[in-house]
Amino acid sequence: MTEHVGPKGYEELRQVTPFAGVVLADNPGTMTLDGTNTWILRDDPARRQAVVVDPGPNSESHLNAVTEAAGRVEMILLTHRHLDHSEGARRLHELTGAPVRALDPAHRYGAEGITEGSALEAAGLAIEVWATPGHTSDSLCFVLPAAAGSRPAAVLTGDTILGRGTTVVAHPDGMLADYLNSLRRLSTLSGVIVLPGHGPELPDAGIAAQAYLAHREQRLQQVREVVSGGGADLTPREVVERVYADVDVALWPAAELSVRAQLAYLRTDRP
Repeated sequence: MTEHVGPKGYEELRQVTPFAGVVLADNPGTMTLDGTNTWILRDDPARRQAVVVDPGPNSESHLNAVTEAAGRVEMILLTHRHLDHSEGARRLHELTGAPVRALDPAHRYGAEGITEGSALEAAGLAIEVWATPGHTSDSLCFVLPAAAGSRPAAVLTGDTILGRGTTVVAHPDGMLADYLNSLRRLSTLSGVIVLPGHGPELPDAGIAAQAYLAHREQRLQQVREVVSGGGADLTPREVVERVYADVDVALWPAAELSVRAQLAYLRTDRP
């Protein structure tokens, strides 16, 4: 969780790799950093067909910029249900006719669902779906390319790994045990580029996931010490005030969600 630093290049296509470009939504904030990254994927920048990941807010100017940059949208994918990623999905479906595929049935339009291990082909790409719950119960990552025998080149992580700072475990929907397992899985993607839901891309998913794991363990140990040191009756907000004193108070409501997840995790008698 890091406050945004902006503004920069809203609603303009920025080509990040030969197969991935991004249109930044003009919705900066404490939880969205510079704004939501709407990713446009295709095997070649010259191809007119594209896959759109996370349409972002229901903003006509943003969605028009996305459709202009994408050309013919073959498929729309959602990393998770939070509105800063999913709110514009129905409208983009209406504008393009492209199916919206998501784990949460409430956010599917004109398509069947996707889940762990789904193999998608569109815009010349093979995309593998990883279920990575924790931030939310329906969080997904998209690994590409995922052709048989090929080494992954990039992973789209939504809010599971951000381009800057750390993310929140949105308890009770998000669960810390699930999140730690998801990070351990992502830590195997050594040298794979991270294309996050917010913030700049990162060069190595394995390194980023390991750093997230270390940070989570540090925070969990701090909460453990507060609770074992006579703070068992403290409210989650009071735990935040002790453990997250180094964090901007504007982010404390989000930190409280993570503390609730940490306390639930510790109540399961985990070490």
